Amino acid sequence: MTDLILSVDVRAPAGTTWLALTDWARQGEWMLGTEVEVVEGNGRSVGSRLSAFTGVAGLGFTDTMEITSWEPPVRCGVRHLGSFVAGTGVFQVVPKGPARSTFVWAEHLRLPFGPLGRLGWPVVRPAFALGVRLSLRRFARFAENYSVGGDE
Repeated sequence: MTDLILSVDVRAPAGTTWLALTDWARQGEWMLGTEVEVVEGNGRSVGSRLSAFTGVAGLGFTDTMEITSWEPPVRCGVRHLGSFVAGTGVFQVVPKGPARSTFVWAEHLRLPFGPLGRLGWPVVRPAFALGVRLSLRRFARFAENYSVGGDE
């Protein structure tokens, strides 16, 4: 298992950041190469399932997740159900006053490919973390301009 914890400051209230974060259908607007859809439940409750495809031109992988905790507007926990991506994740919004918040992305993952995956992770991790950091910076801009329905 490996842990990855990254965060980004957002110039938006925690409630707005939460709504932007949990707008699953629009996650592709800020997460590199990823499209998310709710495949079971309403996407806003424990037991709901999400399917996230990450890749380019149809090549990639699908990460199926089940929401295990739902505590708006501060915390959503997920369990990754796939054979490629397995483990748990937490998306947390930390209020920083009336107009600021911090989004924390934490993952506790079982690496794919067994021993080969464990050996390769130190090589892959910097690029993976860079991609997530870039996505988090994009998320901050997305949340700062967020409106329900994507009108802006």
